[in-house]
Amino acid sequence: MTRDLRVGWATGFTAYLVWGIFPIYFVLFARSGALEIVAHRVLWSLVFCLLLLAVTRTFHEFGAIWRDLRIAGLMALAGVLITANWSTYVAGVLAGRTIEAALGYFINPLAVVGFGVLVFREKLRPLQKVALIFGAAAVVVMVVAYGEVPWIALILTLTFGSYSLVKKLVGGKVRPIPGLAFETATTAPLALAFLVWVAWAGQTTVTPDGYGLLVASTGIVTAVPLLLFAVAARHLPMVALGMIQYLSPIWQFLIGWLVFREPMPPSRWAGFVLVWVAIVIFAVDVLRQGRRR
Repeated sequence: MTRDLRVGWATGFTAYLVWGIFPIYFVLFARSGALEIVAHRVLWSLVFCLLLLAVTRTFHEFGAIWRDLRIAGLMALAGVLITANWSTYVAGVLAGRTIEAALGYFINPLAVVGFGVLVFREKLRPLQKVALIFGAAAVVVMVVAYGEVPWIALILTLTFGSYSLVKKLVGGKVRPIPGLAFETATTAPLALAFLVWVAWAGQTTVTPDGYGLLVASTGIVTAVPLLLFAVAARHLPMVALGMIQYLSPIWQFLIGWLVFREPMPPSRWAGFVLVWVAIVIFAVDVLRQGRRR
């Protein structure tokens, strides 16, 4: 592989492994509502990003984004999309619907691959097409298993698939740290207003103790995988980016089943097996292409 591809694969795999164990982390915030936790995530992520801007001396790049209306608009849209995605995901985990949230991220790579083919005219190799068919079959099996419209899954798919598209459209024009700082800065005023309203209403659950420090850690835990994802999005084609996203829901699915003891009927097992088949086929294709190069 080229250096860019190696960097893309390494950062992409790491980001999705971290996201995969998020359910265990977010159940620690059971006493708080999803919106309160997400508001804190936004603000603490912004604090962490501003520190990174200071350390890397890239405040000028952060300021340059504001002067390019097209890029600023795309990055602001990315901030809204990822905040909506966070809110839906945390709400799903706190409501005991981790497996449905995992379903959303199983479906999401199909949306990302679809964007890659339709928007960027990326070509699918034969084995990639086979892997995509197995992935689609897995989604169909798991959707049918629910017996109802899985709204959490569909919202997660739409928001993160669109977020991936926006990040790819921005491409190399914005580096990861200034970009993430801009995304969080555009949604931070709403997050701050919400937390002020919660405090004024006497409904805040975050106190200046160990729990408060745990909530503050959401800034680092949120920002690091997003930065890794931003790097991966710059170095990988949309098709590859879409396929490695199966890592995250696999971990979430296992956590929902083994740790949280959520229902796991045979039909869901069938979908899970189909996903693994899709991943193996795609991995074989990547190895074959690497050897040819």
